[in-house]
Amino acid sequence: MSWMNPEITPLVPVLKSYWLIVHVAIITASYGFFAMGALLGMLNLVLMILRNKKNEQNIRFTILEVSYIIEMALIVGLFLMTIGSFIGGVWANESWGRYWGWDPKETWALVTVLVYAIILHLRKIPGLKSTLALSSLAMFGLGVVLMTFFGVNYYLSGMHSYGAGDPPPIPNALYISIVVIMALIYGAYYAESKKGAIEEPEEATELQENKVLTKTQKKK
Repeated sequence: MSWMNPEITPLVPVLKSYWLIVHVAIITASYGFFAMGALLGMLNLVLMILRNKKNEQNIRFTILEVSYIIEMALIVGLFLMTIGSFIGGVWANESWGRYWGWDPKETWALVTVLVYAIILHLRKIPGLKSTLALSSLAMFGLGVVLMTFFGVNYYLSGMHSYGAGDPPPIPNALYISIVVIMALIYGAYYAESKKGAIEEPEEATELQENKVLTKTQKKK
């Protein structure tokens, strides 16, 4: 490919491995599922803000369905990210003689796995088992993914910095995106507090049963 662009040089020896295709393909696929979860999370927040008495029923079901898709996307992404990280460890052992070395890329990959594992396990905690929390955390998780994919390559040096150069300035669009996301989360939270939280069918049934049980105990 160097004849097309003089800046394209032959791969360094460590990248001339069949693990390159496997490792990179699986990790990149996981990023796709994480990004899909974040975009659907943003959609959910917008729907929460737009909810009113006329569209309450339709939007409520849509938000619940989108939440299920978000959870499934994050589960698949976490599975692929974990498998890809293990494969990366095998490749590192073949190339550098160790499975793990706390390289910035390795460390942030671990951080990504832990963050998404926490996000998914929070769904099992009653107080945090809400569509608002899932949608907001899905977008937060994507920030960790972007740091792993872009931030480490440009702003941290390590054994994965194959094409490192002068780090570019942080784009203004990043700050604007953070402000927009925070505004969406606050808007959705405000809408939920005014119009009522959207509960999953199982959770709503449990709450109703608890209320009936409490009333029965008071009568006794």
